[in-house]
Amino acid sequence: MSFSALTRSGSLFRAAQKLNGVSSVTYKRSAMNLRLFSSENAKLVSPPIVYIKGEEMTRYCMDLILKEWFEPNVDISNWEFYDLSCKCRDDTEDQVLHDAIAAGKRLGSIFKEPTVTPTAEQKEKLGLKKAWGSPNGAMRRGWKGITISRDTIHIEGMDFGFKRPVLFERHAVGGEYSAGYGMVGAGKIKTVFFPKDQTQQDIVIDQRVLEDETNAVVTYHNPLDNVEDLAHHFFKRCLKAQVTPYVVTKKTVFKWQEEFWTKMLKVFDDHYKGDFQDAGLLHTTGGNLMHLISDAATMQIIRWTDGGFGMAAHNYDGDMLTDEIAQVHRSPGFITSNLIGKNDDGSLIKEFEASHGTVTDMWEDTQNGIETSLNPLGLVEALIGAIEHSVHLQAASEEEGESHEMIEFTRRLRRIIHRAMVEGKGTRDISGPKGLTTENFVSYIAGIIKKTSPEMKKLVAAERSVRTKPVREKSVSAIIDEEAMKEFFDSIDTDRNGVIDYEEFCSGMIRIGVYPKKFFADPGSKGGR
Repeated sequence: MSFSALTRSGSLFRAAQKLNGVSSVTYKRSAMNLRLFSSENAKLVSPPIVYIKGEEMTRYCMDLILKEWFEPNVDISNWEFYDLSCKCRDDTEDQVLHDAIAAGKRLGSIFKEPTVTPTAEQKEKLGLKKAWGSPNGAMRRGWKGITISRDTIHIEGMDFGFKRPVLFERHAVGGEYSAGYGMVGAGKIKTVFFPKDQTQQDIVIDQRVLEDETNAVVTYHNPLDNVEDLAHHFFKRCLKAQVTPYVVTKKTVFKWQEEFWTKMLKVFDDHYKGDFQDAGLLHTTGGNLMHLISDAATMQIIRWTDGGFGMAAHNYDGDMLTDEIAQVHRSPGFITSNLIGKNDDGSLIKEFEASHGTVTDMWEDTQNGIETSLNPLGLVEALIGAIEHSVHLQAASEEEGESHEMIEFTRRLRRIIHRAMVEGKGTRDISGPKGLTTENFVSYIAGIIKKTSPEMKKLVAAERSVRTKPVREKSVSAIIDEEAMKEFFDSIDTDRNGVIDYEEFCSGMIRIGVYPKKFFADPGSKGGR
């Protein structure tokens, strides 16, 4: 039954009038959001985010999710959409990328679908003017990237590679990714630093003789000014998640990595060591922040399957080690990937994306009419992250942000997805051959969202409020443990909205073993009970 159909009948219509006021549309304003109720429709209003569209299978899947999960329930008119498909970047001479970066800096919260960085072969196949580079480097520079946070995703009731959370911070700048290089022959090479202050002497960084006829000469640097920001972000997250922190480098060989470790250690000792000791998180590290050589970290990731640890590393090491974590845990689809940057006013810019690519093989199958089963969990976790960060950017306090209706919606959505996967209604990577197809999974979740929408529950709650309040038997009321009763109610009210629906009621009764059972006829009798 639709919302409007439900409000046409009897007391439910009167309840809807109580919610909506005299007119058909009522606006309720607060300092941080605009809430819309309508007799024809009731939607949550999402705060603004930048939504970056990619391509191939992940774009197809997210288009379905927007259409079936969000548009019927959420007003997303505040979202700004930017198309970073190869064709759109080519048509706009990459202006769309610059516009998306500017919007991200302005709004502070970004969701990004996986994009394609075209090869020379794809350039010809797609008819592009040029093989456009990866947008990620431009985004990291434009948003003053500090770190890429990559964490394991867990679902209660399901076993994964790591039992407890694993957190990772990958330095977002520097290293091989921004390297300059040239192919040269035999000869000499000199690397010279020219100070910005021209009154200072030039410094020769390195000089050597090249004897081979073919040489690749590579130059890159590691910016270190934002390592303190990375350290604070990392240690705060480890404390919140109650995991033990480690810093990973190859400083025994790559001497220039010593400074990264030194800066991380100083921030830890000056600001966090006591908190970690009090929390009992350093008993395996001798009461101190431990350094791991990257080789050792590679081995420990395989061994430490109980989880409960965090690592921070340089850009390249972080890239490789988080790929290993993804494989141990299950797949890249169960790892988050969030770029953390810093705005001019000191607020954090956060860009959320799945840690996997565009899933080209499934896209080709879809185009050829072959059934697919893409698990969108990583994509949805990223969109949830962007929405929640936007809410908190606009909130006056942490408490105000946590009470926002969009936070309730996103967390309910997460619970619905997790429950479907636990109950065998997930995609085939989770539920096996009987799992749902890409389209059927999206539709199944959409149906659950509709049945459990807060608007439906508010109507039911409003109708109940006009009923006569039940009177307890005095003999029973005197012996009831009110605190235990409230605790039991809260355990059944899983979405914490103060209303118990039928599914929640059934789950609670089954849990305590109080429920009617079916009686089956005796095969030897003429009738049944």
